[in-house]
Amino acid sequence: MEPRIWLIAGPTASGKSELALRLAEAADAEIVNADSMQLYRDLRVLTARPGPTDEARAPHHLFGIVDAAVGWSVGRWLQAAHERLVTLGEARRPIIFVGGTGLYFRALIEGLAETPPIPPEARRAAEADFEALGEAAFRDRLRAADPAAAERIAPGDRQRLIRAWEVFAHTGTALSEWQKTGEPALTGHAWRALALSPPRDRLYARCDARLEAMVAQGALEEVEALIARDLDPDLPAMKAVGVREFAAFVRGEASLSEALAAAQQETRRYAKRQLTWIRGQMAGWPRLTGETADEQWRQFLALEPSLTPG
Repeated sequence: MEPRIWLIAGPTASGKSELALRLAEAADAEIVNADSMQLYRDLRVLTARPGPTDEARAPHHLFGIVDAAVGWSVGRWLQAAHERLVTLGEARRPIIFVGGTGLYFRALIEGLAETPPIPPEARRAAEADFEALGEAAFRDRLRAADPAAAERIAPGDRQRLIRAWEVFAHTGTALSEWQKTGEPALTGHAWRALALSPPRDRLYARCDARLEAMVAQGALEEVEALIARDLDPDLPAMKAVGVREFAAFVRGEASLSEALAAAQQETRRYAKRQLTWIRGQMAGWPRLTGETADEQWRQFLALEPSLTPG
């Protein structure tokens, strides 16, 4: 019998990390990160990465393992996730994938094909087109060639829009079609997926409160250390929610209250995009709608009664 595997998705501040910890303790499972920003060791506070106390409760994998100067793709994460599936499977260990990056879960379940190498000139041409056309017109052009990509890529995600267009422009085949040919990492495994979806007003309030707590926990110092490295602003870590907003304060371009308000607003927008992804791309996943950790755990146990104590 295969070891049990759970996939726990949810927007930022929804409580998925605590749910994963409770499940790990109840099932003697190990937790694997499925959040693109929690990969980076430079961003423990700003990404709400599990701390030492959480890591002592259960084994954690793929958290804080990448330097901010290195950009990981979905494919690189999928390779690392597959390695954990193999090693933990061989050890007969239950596994919990937890995070808020929808593309990671899609790659895990549906696979991710390797596209042909894209020459630098094709990337530069796509970037030039984006700057000349603007996002709306660029997205409209992409929609004619790859409607699935145009639909799923979030507003403001310049990097993925350009990537989708450059693949089509160079290969003549839509990125969405390339991705359909990949082999799912979870083929043959027994797994259950679920998504946290608390009431939106409560989620936004939690986002705001968590940003305030992050300031007290060292988020400003974290951002200051990051920008002092003078890294490429297009690196994924530099695009983490809150980095740009708090960097404005560090550089003296905004007051702390202005920076905090901007970070809170961007976090709410990010949470909204995640909820939209869950509603559209994870339509068949059971929902946990509880507002508190206890409510979510009770709802989870209704799905997994075998884990109920006693």
